[in-house]
Amino acid sequence: MPKRNSSVVGREFGNGVRAAIEQSGLTQRALAGLLDWQEAKISDLVQGKGGVTELDLVRLLSYCRTPAAEVERLVALFRESREKGWLLFPEDGVPERLRSLIEQERLASKISVWTMNLVPGLLQIAAYMRAVAEKSTRLNPADIDAFIQTKLDRQMILRPGHEFIFYVHEQALRLPVGGPDVMRAQLTHIRTMLVRQYITFRVVPTAIGAHAGLASSFTQLMYEKFEPVIYIENHNTGLFLEDKGSLETYANALNGLDRDALDTEQSRELITSILF
Repeated sequence: MPKRNSSVVGREFGNGVRAAIEQSGLTQRALAGLLDWQEAKISDLVQGKGGVTELDLVRLLSYCRTPAAEVERLVALFRESREKGWLLFPEDGVPERLRSLIEQERLASKISVWTMNLVPGLLQIAAYMRAVAEKSTRLNPADIDAFIQTKLDRQMILRPGHEFIFYVHEQALRLPVGGPDVMRAQLTHIRTMLVRQYITFRVVPTAIGAHAGLASSFTQLMYEKFEPVIYIENHNTGLFLEDKGSLETYANALNGLDRDALDTEQSRELITSILF
């Protein structure tokens, strides 16, 4: 099946419109009748393809009795939906950024992750998450429990039907996040997860020095229906990249990490050596 030229923000917008229609209790056919539209026009809209004006969108949301805050969010997404790339600022909220990443992970068929300093989020245990969150400058203490639960829920994606490749620097496995007991439990969890055939875990050893992933940690999302996406997160923003140049740059970085990393058995042996 050919891949559709659909952006991350376009898909996020389409999902929001679909949710607004569902909560209204109207079918797409009934709503099309009220708006005097072809039903296909609404179908395109919920798939993030656009084909309407901003006024059309507001009319649709008014029929759905969508709350004002959600109307404002969807109009903002609509305005960005033709951009290649999507920058999420702090005012979107950390859980909101995580929710957007979770949705893209759900759609992806292959997820490749590179991390330099921390165990990848999809493999973190709750105690490790808490130790990281308590040092965060972007989380209020009152939000930590909800944030951890969202991250744990995110791990439901770790199941057959998706392929996961994790490249992790050795320093992330040796950094004593939460103390020795937490790290022992964390490394044991990783080793247990490696029995799953759809998970590949490879370590970039400290001994090699400079490596292909020095610029930043990142995630590559590959889809059966859409073009690839790169996701990068720092202290106060999350960024989805979709332009050709960025996709090529990060694909080259993954190729370099593939050359630099230990193989799967060597990586497993390294984890065991750290544990014992």
